[in-house]
Amino acid sequence: MSEEIEKYPANFIRNIIEQDLREGKNGGNVVTRFPPEPSGYLHIGHAKAICISFGIAGEFNGSTYLRFDDTNPQKESIEFMESIKKDIDWLGFEWLEIRNASDYFEQLYQFAEKFIEMGKAYVDSCSADEIRKLRGNLTSPGENSPYRDRSIEENLDLFRRMRAGEFADGDHILRLKIDMASPNINMRDPAIYRIRHMHHFKTGNEWCIYPLYDYTHCISDSLEGITHSLCDLSFEDHRPLYDWILDELRLNCHPQQIEFSRLNLQFTVMAKRKLKVLVEENLVDGWDDPRLPTIAGLRRKGYTPGSIREFCRRIGVTKSDNNVELGMLESCIRDDLGDSAPRVMGVLNPLKIVLENYPEGQMESIEVPNHPKDESMGTRKIQFSREIYIDQADFRETANRKYKRLVIGGEVRLRYGYVIKANEVIKDDAGNIIELRCSYDPDTLGKNPEGRKVKGVIHWVSVDDGVPAEIRLYEPLFTVDFPDASEKDYHELINPNSMTVLKGFVESSLKEASIDQRFQFEREGYFCVDRKDSSTEALVFNRVVGLRDTWAKIEKS
Repeated sequence: MSEEIEKYPANFIRNIIEQDLREGKNGGNVVTRFPPEPSGYLHIGHAKAICISFGIAGEFNGSTYLRFDDTNPQKESIEFMESIKKDIDWLGFEWLEIRNASDYFEQLYQFAEKFIEMGKAYVDSCSADEIRKLRGNLTSPGENSPYRDRSIEENLDLFRRMRAGEFADGDHILRLKIDMASPNINMRDPAIYRIRHMHHFKTGNEWCIYPLYDYTHCISDSLEGITHSLCDLSFEDHRPLYDWILDELRLNCHPQQIEFSRLNLQFTVMAKRKLKVLVEENLVDGWDDPRLPTIAGLRRKGYTPGSIREFCRRIGVTKSDNNVELGMLESCIRDDLGDSAPRVMGVLNPLKIVLENYPEGQMESIEVPNHPKDESMGTRKIQFSREIYIDQADFRETANRKYKRLVIGGEVRLRYGYVIKANEVIKDDAGNIIELRCSYDPDTLGKNPEGRKVKGVIHWVSVDDGVPAEIRLYEPLFTVDFPDASEKDYHELINPNSMTVLKGFVESSLKEASIDQRFQFEREGYFCVDRKDSSTEALVFNRVVGLRDTWAKIEKS
């Protein structure tokens, strides 16, 4: 990762850390953490946070803890925890240690008792609705709970009985005693413990009370010796509470919380609860559906770790809104695969051509480069025969002069092959084209005879040697730029044409293609062997991203 870390751009977080190091803070150490809740799969927004926390720490020879915020057993699971570990590892980052918030449950409980003994926490027996009403809003202060002045002894007794399991869910909560008139709602006696009689995937049934995130997070940071606690701007208003808790406990380590802007990616939702609904309602094919912005989905679609890291570097680290066009992400994967993906030929919408003057039964091997600019990638052999497939979009019965593909009476070059001429169209009873009758020029293999101009070059696959394949073309899952900001129910914004499945043919060299292997289908785009559904018996390719198609732009205009 050293090369990528060296290229990480300057930003305000790095400036803060550099200043801290110059001043000798934290003993010259840089320790960050990435604290995901294992309640779903990570998405591209988390990838940004991962690149910042791991990348910046690595740049200063620091380290990063991976800590799972497993304080809500109602939503969390081993599956989600394992998926997060896999995603971070796939992105190319290494953690110092894996920790869980549950590792600190006993310490967190003891600190909660300390707050009670200090007179700065109390057990509230109001209902959730009553607490919500008393809390006030942005324009009016909150009101004290009728239980706020319980004695220290009564609070300790109730809290210990909460832990012992004597009360039902919702009977009581433990709150900090700060200021119900604070302009910052987060400081209005925030809850720090709730009763929840549920099995925890890591601690089993040991606990029936669980700490809340704001309380757990800052103490966990301190116990781990985090120097810079990096998080998105949604936690900016929580920073006073973060600092208040650590100041009151007077722990040895008081990390500095620094916030950066969240990522909003065009044509997708980033809220985990919305992604979860898409999965649970079977609107997509699981958490790794290639249309989702999850890291698992991007990996299955064919994105590379390097392209995602590069994307995160390009968008930068700021405090301003980070609304990013999908084109920027696509540009990163094009740049990556443009240099690394071998070229092959695949026909997505097959149209059969019969070369009437080519010998029947003859098969011809043509040696071609795997990459036009990289000889080290070697060559391969493709087979040419009397019957071939071309793409339906590469033929028209009539067309204007800007159209450089095959028309009746016109000529076109087959990529790496011969010049052919379209002579006749064969149609079915409904008038649909089912076959073209063409002729080939045997003197034109790989060259144009002197004085002969053939402008168009199209791709093809031999009928006799081609391999059938399912081709999946993906478009944005939503029809509006930023569906999270829309007032409509996001269900109404789902694109019904977000996935198109085609039955095509690819050259035989792809028969043994391995899972996740990426190729450029010449003139079509970049494709990846699907990791879930593809096999040697039934190839499935996902389109990672298309090529810049000049003709498509002309036709659209």
